[in-house]
Amino acid sequence: MKTRITELFGIEHPIIQGGMHWVGYAELAAAVSNAGGLGILTALTQPTPEDLAKEIARCREMTDKPFGVNLTFLPSFQEPPYPEYIQAIIEGGVKVVETAGRSPEKYMPTLKDAGIKVIHKCTSVRHALKAEKIGCDAVSVDGFECGGHPGEDDIPNFILLPRAAEELKIPFVASGGMADARSLVAAMAMGADGMNMGTRFLATKEAPVHETVKQTIVESDELQTRLVMRGLRNTERVLNNRAVEEILRIEKEKGPDIQIDDIRHLVTGAKGKMVLHEGKMDEAAWSCGMVAGLIHDVPSCEELINRIMREAEGLIRDRLTGML
Repeated sequence: MKTRITELFGIEHPIIQGGMHWVGYAELAAAVSNAGGLGILTALTQPTPEDLAKEIARCREMTDKPFGVNLTFLPSFQEPPYPEYIQAIIEGGVKVVETAGRSPEKYMPTLKDAGIKVIHKCTSVRHALKAEKIGCDAVSVDGFECGGHPGEDDIPNFILLPRAAEELKIPFVASGGMADARSLVAAMAMGADGMNMGTRFLATKEAPVHETVKQTIVESDELQTRLVMRGLRNTERVLNNRAVEEILRIEKEKGPDIQIDDIRHLVTGAKGKMVLHEGKMDEAAWSCGMVAGLIHDVPSCEELINRIMREAEGLIRDRLTGML
């Protein structure tokens, strides 16, 4: 299946593994790339640029296929050393960078001079158009269904994807609610050139997370996610647990006076790591999409991607063509 995304990134299938904090390690990225998709390492999961360089080298030992690096630009006063992380990416020979968070405009000249293709995660058409304007090669359009940060517009993919197709000239992938062949075919019908999956790849054999996390996703349904930090305009979709219930209680109690320090102890990255790596499921809030309702097993990345592509071809051939 050739699309503008497969051509742009030199991959076999139009499937991208989204960058995920404490998840985007070499084991998962290499497995996705070896299966014909685009695996993504997460830069800021690595404590230093030197650690990222080592992780890139480790991933290269596991695959000879293209893979990328996610670089999230955080809205913080104490910025990570982004130029050093970018230098590690360049020196590692990585040719695809997935940017997220704030605009990557400041770093685009450096990335483009190194021959790197940039795909930026966007939660609105206006942000996607800005990404196109500053020179991004593609965008990942994240609907309201997505795990993590869906933006503040609350527009689901059945509206957002066709709107993006109406406005954009560069290719884009659908993200949020993507899990299977139906997701891929529907996304492409609405104008996307592929799909990005996060939560679905969490529940795979190679995902470097605790088995309890994987089984929790499998046992959950589409009703189990909650939105936190709405009052801070930093909305995050997370799977419900005791920590999330406490966040919601505090937010209700504080109302418009809520401050990040009121809930910091329940959303901190270090505690999120305890959930994902140690299986301490109530320790903190952790990102998860509504798509949990469509996840019923824990396959290998190869099994998952092969199944998606096989069933997508079947859907197009037997169901859609058969209706004509």
